[in-house]
This record gives sequence, C-alpha cells and structure tokens, in this order.
Amino acid sequence: MIKPALAFFAHHQGRGHANRIMAILEHVPEDRPVIIMTAAPSQFDERPHDATIVELPNMIGAPSRSPALHEQPTPETLHCVPLGVEEMRQHMGTIAQTLREADPALFVIDVSAEIALLSRIMSVPAVTIRMHGDREDIGHVAGYEACVAMLAPFDERIEQDSYPKRLRDRTFYTGGLCTTRAPLRGKSEARSRLGLSEQEKVTLVIAGGGGSGTPYAPPTVAARAEPDTRWLVAGPVHREGHETDFGNLRELGWIDNLTDYLCAADRVIASAGDNTVHEIARAGKPFLCIPEWRYFDEQQAKARELQRLGAAVYRETWPASIPEWQRALAETDALDTSILATLHDEDAARKAAHWLEERATRLWGVS
Repeated sequence: MIKPALAFFAHHQGRGHANRIMAILEHVPEDRPVIIMTAAPSQFDERPHDATIVELPNMIGAPSRSPALHEQPTPETLHCVPLGVEEMRQHMGTIAQTLREADPALFVIDVSAEIALLSRIMSVPAVTIRMHGDREDIGHVAGYEACVAMLAPFDERIEQDSYPKRLRDRTFYTGGLCTTRAPLRGKSEARSRLGLSEQEKVTLVIAGGGGSGTPYAPPTVAARAEPDTRWLVAGPVHREGHETDFGNLRELGWIDNLTDYLCAADRVIASAGDNTVHEIARAGKPFLCIPEWRYFDEQQAKARELQRLGAAVYRETWPASIPEWQRALAETDALDTSILATLHDEDAARKAAHWLEERATRLWGVS
C-alpha cells in the first residue's frame, strides 16, 4: 500500500524555512511521498528526499485590479488577503488543487496562518511550524486552532508565557534545530585556519541577511570601546556615510565558513534569527543578542526569552556609546555559556521527522 504524502508549504522569504524543511526531509522514510509547495523552488535543488516540487506564484506585492478593490478592509481573522490580486488567486488555488489531488496525510506549513485555515477548509490535517512573537491576535490563534498540532523547532524552555496552554499542550518541541552541518573545531585550530592570532580577543558580529543589513556605525563604536579586541563583521552591512573605519575592525562580507569564525571567536553579537541562535548555541559562545525588526516582533520576543533563561544578553537596539558598549560586553562575558549550549539539539530534525511520521500514521490509522 502506498502511503499518503507528507506535504510542505515553504515561505519563500529568506532561506530559513527551506533549510529547516530540508533538514527534516533527511529523516523522512523513503517510502513516504513528499510534496513541497513553494514560490522559490531553486532553494530545494539539493533536497535530500525525492520530493515533488509544486511551484507557486510569488504574490508578494502584486497589485489589485482596481483601487476600489485595494482599499477594501482586511478582516481581523486574516493578515494578508488583498482583493483582486491574480497572483494570489493562482497561489491559493494551486495549493487547494494540490491538496485536493494529493489528499496528503499531513500538510506542514512553514509558515502562514491563512494557509492553515485553507487546509482546514479543505479537510486536510495541518501542522504549523511555530515561531516566536506577539501572535495573540485572532488571525494567528485561528490558524493554530485550525491545525491538528504545532511543531516548535526550539526548546520548550524559551516558550513564551503568552502562548495559550491549550495550544502549548498540542505543540511538539524538537529542541533547538540548527541546519548548519559544518564541523566544530577548537578555538586554536579555527584561528589557525583563519590566520587569526591566538593572543588577541576576537568578537564576531553576524550581520543578518533577511532585512536591509546590519548598520555599520554601531560596530565602529564598539571597536573604539575595545581597541585591543579584533572585531570581525560577517554578512551585509549598510553605511550612512559618516562612519569611520578602524584598524581593529574588519568586514568579512558574505562567507561560506561562518562556523570556523564562530569557533574562533571569544564572543558573538547577532540577531535572534532561528538558525543564527542555534548556530551560536551549537558553538557555545557568549551571545549578545540584538534583534532585527520582524513582523509580530518575532526576534524581540525570542531575545527576551533567551535573556530570561540566562542564555544571552539582550539589547533592544544597538549600543550607541562607548560606556554602553562596555556594559553590554561585560554582561556578555559573564554569561554561563552552558545554558545557551543546552538549547541546541543535534537530534532535533530527526525528532521532528519521527514525530510527523507518527502523527500521520496515527491520524490515518494505517502503518
């Protein structure tokens, strides 16, 4: 008997959603058919499972047919549902048609509250991937309630108190899911590979790639606050034109060996992106967390939970003065890194796949 498929929806913003799904797919049984619906199919070119890719139209920013349609108010139960948008009708129609034809065992949604509601209307059991943030509005709660369960790719200890208990009881926590597989090295070995001195203090700043880039000015103030520290900035930065470069501050740009730099660093400054947090946890480094702007305050909420647990130092915005940088860095150096390290679970992706397989089997009543 052929098993019903496991279907996935992958939001195309950034690579995090696709990377998380591919990590889980490595542990999905080969005899379980897989369907992936996404507007960015190239992100799955190296997928580990023989999955069927269904390309969705990119509806983000597509115009309505008329100003009158565009001006219609959004229902409180939904977030992004403009009227008269051809790309949106094709997008949601393709999902509905795929669900009707495939009749999947489970539809794993990473992420969209509206698509969770569509799945329930199509009578298809859905599992939504949990993210942090202020998601107590009726749109998000309706999306959660429409699902048979939720999957949280993080440790339950950094769950938010605001998340309702009735929904927490239906959530499976995988532990910290990191999609990075590069080997961890000792500090000395990593520094030798990178040509860094073993004697100097090294701070790594990871600039986020999901937004407009990290401002370059704050690290220049940090470089002045600690002139004897080697400051390395990995990822995109943006300048406003008034910044001064310093000899102890170096831009690395985009790099493909971030793990080596993490291993070489004495401390790390980064945002609260899901994989970023778990990369730093995996390396077990003191962590100063400065969240980026995201919808529903996702990163701010996660950063607050990390600080509550003692896993990171949280600053709502970049320190703007030398004394404030010195205070933030002193707090970071005083962290017990073992707390953050326990938030990473090497087995999280396998646990997620096993749980999805068990859930699909139980719901369908067949092996």
